[in-house]
Amino acid sequence: MNVRELLTEMKDTSEVIVDLAYASLMYNSDSMAEKVHDLEDDMDNLKFAIRYKVLMSCRTKEDARQLSGLLQVASAADRISDAAADIVDLLDVPLEKRPFVPAMLYESDEKIRATKIKSDSGMVGYTIGELAVEACTGCKIIALKGRQGGIYDPEDDVKIRAGDDIIVRGTEEGYNHLTEYASGKIPWDFPEESDEEPEEAEDEAENLEDDIGDDDE
Repeated sequence: MNVRELLTEMKDTSEVIVDLAYASLMYNSDSMAEKVHDLEDDMDNLKFAIRYKVLMSCRTKEDARQLSGLLQVASAADRISDAAADIVDLLDVPLEKRPFVPAMLYESDEKIRATKIKSDSGMVGYTIGELAVEACTGCKIIALKGRQGGIYDPEDDVKIRAGDDIIVRGTEEGYNHLTEYASGKIPWDFPEESDEEPEEAEDEAENLEDDIGDDDE
């Protein structure tokens, strides 16, 4: 992966790892906590990969000055993953000694909740990508538990099945809307496809890639 892809991966992973850390406490899930520690290891590898590419690309003091910001971003994302790992360590504390956790999560604007997919739900048989769940409801699926066990941070090609339990992060309004879809009370409102081509935005990371290069020299 090039530097932009590595940074994007670290950003996405840092979001997922925090969601799973809080979800592991809410549902007292050791399996989620284990996934958090796995992601923490992945973040360490990504941070090393970025450091390697940046260091190999520095030829002058000016190069080092310009590219030091990338290392700061990578280190910040890594610190987030370390904090998430500290959060799941609270699972070792008895439930009665951590009553503050549910109260703390209840105060947040976006909450982590779970709902079950009923057999007559319009979501059944479609993938997360086809449904565009986050775009339609504002809720991001962070975990899915069904007949095949648990899937954490499911990809867009994962298919929703009847009986699945989905754990999501989102606002109360979005969650209430999602539960209506999941229960089959209302049919799924598929997003309309646009014929317009998306405008190309200029990304500063692309300029950095020109300096760093996609391949190590």
